Amino acid sequence: MAERTVAVGNAGKTGQPDGPGKVVIAGLGLLLPVGVLILWQILGYYGVISEMLFPTPYTIAQSFIALASTGDLWSNLRISVVRALSGFLLGGGLGLFFGILVGLFRRSEKLLDPSLQMIRMIPSLAVVPLFILWFGIGEESKVLLIAKGAFFPVYINTFIGIRGTDNKLFEVARVLGFSREKQIVRLVLPAAVPNVMLGVRLSLGLSWLGLVVAELIASTSGIGYMMSDARQFADTPVVFVGIIVFAAVGLLSDTIVRLIEQHLLRWRDSYQG
Repeated sequence: MAERTVAVGNAGKTGQPDGPGKVVIAGLGLLLPVGVLILWQILGYYGVISEMLFPTPYTIAQSFIALASTGDLWSNLRISVVRALSGFLLGGGLGLFFGILVGLFRRSEKLLDPSLQMIRMIPSLAVVPLFILWFGIGEESKVLLIAKGAFFPVYINTFIGIRGTDNKLFEVARVLGFSREKQIVRLVLPAAVPNVMLGVRLSLGLSWLGLVVAELIASTSGIGYMMSDARQFADTPVVFVGIIVFAAVGLLSDTIVRLIEQHLLRWRDSYQG
């Protein structure tokens, strides 16, 4: 028993070195942004950069605390989150449905895909005036604008994932006597999950982008409106607060999707770096 313990200890010493700990990795990730903030604060403090255009991190933090204490930040954030998630669920859900439909059936591809690809090429900004004319400046136009951006990443990646399924797996399924429905449920859809989750992550990012566009153009509430209102009064720190909030919430939502992806794909042995 003692010899085995010594052998394991020697193997740990002479073998490959253990990777860096989580604390070290987190510290490396914070090294660049913290360094930028310190340099930014120093340059702003000594007047090297304009306080009007680039308020110091300390000034931005003061604005954040002021907005948070009055409740304006949280009320606008809640409205923006509801809009983004509503548009994402609508657009992403439809993208998943049509991606499966077009991916599984070639007739559906010939019927629907050309029209959907044509709509994909229309810039979101080009349809904003039309959406306002049709649905007004209420929540419907904003949610639909977000849904348009969220639709296509899920649709395209679901289609690619289904069509990228290895044909040899179908030969095995035929040998095992799988029915068409069982092939779809047990074979095609699980094989498409990595692509679908990639589409979900891209779709979520475009949902936040569409939210910014919708709230900056026609809105009376939300983080985008708060930024637009601050811009009119040259309140640059509030604009930076909005940018930071969008970045933080976007990163949080992407992290949640990544955790779900890791859970769904825990069976896959992939390169960790």
